[in-house]
Amino acid sequence: MRLIWATFGILALCFGTVGIVLPLVPTVPFLLLAAFCFAQSSPQLHNWLVNHAVLGPPIRDWQAHGAIRRPAKLMATASIALVFGLSVVLGLGWHILAIQAAVLCAVLLFIWTRPEAAR
Repeated sequence: MRLIWATFGILALCFGTVGIVLPLVPTVPFLLLAAFCFAQSSPQLHNWLVNHAVLGPPIRDWQAHGAIRRPAKLMATASIALVFGLSVVLGLGWHILAIQAAVLCAVLLFIWTRPEAAR
């Protein structure tokens, strides 16, 4: 079972690192999933991830306070605006745009109502 958890953790970590460079792929949710999977499989991998200089701070912020740093909130907002703008430019139907707008607004509401972590 540990091997399965470790495999899922590595996959989540891969998706999370892809999300660093691709604006539409979420980074932190995948990092949180990786941390959870690693906690189930290997204390060494879990400690490595949580204490990593780049990947660790958002995980620790979320675990300690449910917090999201302001730069991450701004990047998420910009990505969401870009995606919605692309949908408008592509001429998607108003029904699709309405659904997309509702979902994206709910995501932004969630993000911006989280406390902000100290730098």
